[in-house]
Amino acid sequence: MAEYDNFIATFKKEQETNFRINMTHGFEVDSEYNFGEKLALIHAELSEALEAYRHGNPPSDHIPEFSGIEEEFADVIIRMMNVAEREGFRIAEAMIAKQAFNAARPYKHGGKKI
Repeated sequence: MAEYDNFIATFKKEQETNFRINMTHGFEVDSEYNFGEKLALIHAELSEALEAYRHGNPPSDHIPEFSGIEEEFADVIIRMMNVAEREGFRIAEAMIAKQAFNAARPYKHGGKKI
């Protein structure tokens, strides 16, 4: 994975930054941490992306230089980074490994309809 070292290091730095921002704003209190709730919040961001799509993907209300879907996808990644930082998950490394695995799979593998 040496060819991905820069990506992994940058991703981890951003993950730490996101977690620090979350802590500074009171969202990473140990006594209030609930893994299931964090996953539900990630799902909620995806639902908000779907709503943005359903409404024609207008500019974000908070960062208008980006679309609503772009903002919500960013929220998903940020929330995942925060959980990963808390739990010690290696998302960047897992993503690289999963991409390599997927690249080696056959065309439309699995034969599933959906």
